[in-house]
Amino acid sequence: MVHAQFDPAARQALAAVVVEAKTRKDLTWQQLADASGLSVAFTTAALLGQHPLPEAAARAVAELLELDDEAAVLLQAIPTRGSIPGGVPTDPTIYRFYEIVQIYGTTLKALVHEQFGDGIISAINFKLDVKKVADPEGGERAVITLDGKYLPTKPF
Repeated sequence: MVHAQFDPAARQALAAVVVEAKTRKDLTWQQLADASGLSVAFTTAALLGQHPLPEAAARAVAELLELDDEAAVLLQAIPTRGSIPGGVPTDPTIYRFYEIVQIYGTTLKALVHEQFGDGIISAINFKLDVKKVADPEGGERAVITLDGKYLPTKPF
């Protein structure tokens, strides 16, 4: 049976346990994703409390992290989503994404609407990928792909 949460506290507490176990066992998010059979972005988001995992994935990850059956069940619950409490984020990495949306949000909106019409880009029917690539000018660059289904606004 599918269960949903209304209070994010239990899932946030489990996320802290997951991160502690991941660190203690010296695992990567990719290794956890490999155990789950799902993408690294989806698995990481799920383990940080933003998605439910299918039963087999939840049990595989729980076993790898040495979590109990209760944790495996909780990993399957539909969470109350949203990982940034009100206000401007203070974590520098998260803040930079906030800054990107502050600077380019209206540009993205204008381009999406010009190309697709009135509607939204789904964060549910969505794929995310993060890659590290060499910067031709030296150092490294982050390539972040946000791939969401376009959902047109429908008059009613």
